[in-house]
Amino acid sequence: MSDRFVKPGNQEHGWNDPPQFSYGLQKDSGGLKRNLLNKRVHAPQFTDSGSDMQSPAVAKLTPPRGMNPPPMDSSTQPSVCPKTPSDGKIVVELQTEPSIEDVQEPLYGALNVCRHTVKKQICDDVERRLKLFEDMWRSGKLSPLVKHRMHRLSQDLKSKKWDAADEIHRGLMVDHVAEVSQWMVGVKRLIAEARSLNPEQVISCTHPGS
Repeated sequence: MSDRFVKPGNQEHGWNDPPQFSYGLQKDSGGLKRNLLNKRVHAPQFTDSGSDMQSPAVAKLTPPRGMNPPPMDSSTQPSVCPKTPSDGKIVVELQTEPSIEDVQEPLYGALNVCRHTVKKQICDDVERRLKLFEDMWRSGKLSPLVKHRMHRLSQDLKSKKWDAADEIHRGLMVDHVAEVSQWMVGVKRLIAEARSLNPEQVISCTHPGS
């Protein structure tokens, strides 16, 4: 008979005595695991002076006596990350606000080109939203960052960089939705319609009055 089995409880005791495992089963499993709650904890160790008590873990981290850390050189200055050229460029751009005329000229130029092929109702709606954008600009309701990003968008639209212009439009809708939500849908439609034009139809953007 195999020596790996579970015997019933001790019949001499109560009915609910736990079963007794065979020796072979206990040996294969490494014996019954028990938490030793009466395990003795090492007493804290004294330092050389005998006055302070430290645990072994803390004692290992304590540096030997007589060894002090090297003194700090008072002439040493903390390292400072140099200012990148891009940071300076951003500061200069924010200090010099673009004009609304420079922003609107490429937008209206693209709109004039789209009027040859796009429905009048769509173009009129885009123009209405561009005028709303201009009104908010002149009344001081747009932040400098929105103005500068719209200036880049208009320049990308003028250079036929559709993906770059669309990416700026997405960023504005995410970061400044409260400022741009009323008129940005018109800019989005203008980018989509200008992108769909034939290359020979996309001419240089001109002022709406030309």
